[in-house]
Amino acid sequence: MARPTSTPTCPCGLPAPYEECCGRYHSGAAAAPTAEALMRSRYVAFTRRDAAYLLRSWHPDTRPPVIEFDPGLTWTGLEILGTSEGTAFHQSGTVTFRARYEDGGRPGALYERSQFLRVGGAWVYVDGEFIQ
Repeated sequence: MARPTSTPTCPCGLPAPYEECCGRYHSGAAAAPTAEALMRSRYVAFTRRDAAYLLRSWHPDTRPPVIEFDPGLTWTGLEILGTSEGTAFHQSGTVTFRARYEDGGRPGALYERSQFLRVGGAWVYVDGEFIQ
């Protein structure tokens, strides 16, 4: 008897498969409805080294010309620590998160408070403040 196959959950930490979660934002099939959803999808884009999505979801005033990925860095988990505004009823929002990684086999974490704005109805990342 064949065993059922399970689809792995999205790296953003939500219990849905990638294709039904952040994958639909990456492909352009849907737009992230909240600042938190955009934050999660951007984290997943970093795990997948999807520079095109990261640039597309970055505010034009703060977007870098290119994104270079560190080949020794592997993202290993995302934890949303808090949100402020950032829903369909807001024009701006803040997401505070911890992203875990391994760099050359050494574990680490990035703590950041990220700012998001809605531009033309779509959420975009503006900038972030590192938290010690």
